[in-house]
Amino acid sequence: MNKQKVVIGLEMHCEMTSNSKVFSNARNSYNELANDNVAPLDMAFPGTLPTLNKECVRKAILMSLALNCQVPEYFYFDRKNYYYPDLPKGYQITQMHDPIGTNGKVIIDCNGEEKTVLVHDIHLEEDSASLDHYSDATLIDYNRSGVPLLELVTEPCLNSADEAIAFLEEMRRIYRYLDVSEADTKKGQIRCDVNVSIMDEDSTTLGTKVEIKNVNSFANVREAINYEVNRQLKLKEEGRYEEVEQETRRFDEESGTTIRMRGKVDAIDYKYFVEPNLPKYKITPEYLESIKKNIPLLPRDRKLNYINKYNLTEHEASLIIKDKDYADYFEECINIGIDVKSAYNWLVGNITSYLNKEDITLKDFFIIPTYLKEIIDAINNNTISSKQAKEIFNECLNTLKEPKEFISNNTQVSNKDELENIIDNILTNNQKQIEDYKNGKTNLFDYFVGQVMRETKGKANPVITKEILKDKLDS
Repeated sequence: MNKQKVVIGLEMHCEMTSNSKVFSNARNSYNELANDNVAPLDMAFPGTLPTLNKECVRKAILMSLALNCQVPEYFYFDRKNYYYPDLPKGYQITQMHDPIGTNGKVIIDCNGEEKTVLVHDIHLEEDSASLDHYSDATLIDYNRSGVPLLELVTEPCLNSADEAIAFLEEMRRIYRYLDVSEADTKKGQIRCDVNVSIMDEDSTTLGTKVEIKNVNSFANVREAINYEVNRQLKLKEEGRYEEVEQETRRFDEESGTTIRMRGKVDAIDYKYFVEPNLPKYKITPEYLESIKKNIPLLPRDRKLNYINKYNLTEHEASLIIKDKDYADYFEECINIGIDVKSAYNWLVGNITSYLNKEDITLKDFFIIPTYLKEIIDAINNNTISSKQAKEIFNECLNTLKEPKEFISNNTQVSNKDELENIIDNILTNNQKQIEDYKNGKTNLFDYFVGQVMRETKGKANPVITKEILKDKLDS
């Protein structure tokens, strides 16, 4: 059998952040209470008409520009007609003929290599309601009905599950950096349709495409792709490739397999036509420019900046840019004069540990960069030790008081004469340990350091303490 090439295309649906829904004044916020964020339009009550949320349009254009897409001269919607229980109107307001962005591209890093992912289009639409299935009934929750949704469709240009996940992770970062979406899979804000096929590596003809619908986490996307690739390869190896149908499947989390839902030989006729209840809007060059100039530095650009300007490794830079709040905090630390390595070590060490333990974000974190600088400066000035710094860090968080409240009470003992007197008294009372040390038990050195720390309640300067001890013990 000829060597096979995997071909993957993604359709990524991401719910946008806004105060209200895209066509109604209902709240657009995550809510576990069913049917609470609902307006008459969301339930398709007779006589209701859509009103466009301008902020959603701005954010859709912002995403389009960030993905290097072409933006049309006019912005308008199409009506997509089909019936499903979670679609109350019997149609969806979406974009078909002139989506807000076409022919874009995103550069990703995957397994040490750079890859350009081509974006076919990105368009703004309304989300459907959601269905909750039980053994004896199915209930409809209209909270999601009308939530603004951006759908991004790639070209079939990805060639592995790793590349697909790298792309989705980069897109999630971009959504968050631009404040277009929280992009939280746990809240159901991202869903993916995955198209998978295989073909002979030297062929120019794509294989039979299999669609996997509504995969709800990146981990499941990876599993679904890997299972489907292996399923198709096995049929190819066995000479049964004709059994691979153009069909729609779903991913079953319990078994880790894809399961047939329905055949998809022909494209469904959705009878698209221009949405009659919403006018066309001209996108002026001035409006485009006002949006373009406010695009911040995106995550991959920040990562390259951290590597080239601050000499962070690829791994270190990748950890920082995973979260925009982390990147902003890190940059503020650098801007106020904290050493790059110190800022990095504190952020990915003590700070991350505390955030995870308390299940909070940096936005709710008490120790702002200026407070962190007070602690780090005190270490660098030999005012406090690294151990004391961690204790002060914890005291600040426990009491919500500034570091200076504790630094003055934890000043290191760095005076050599004072430390020599303390050490002389300790050595006088530990003759046997001195003798053992001289007879080869060099690990007792730490014992002596510990005695000094106990005597000074941890305030002895460890560097000076060790210097004096070494001179006295080795003399």
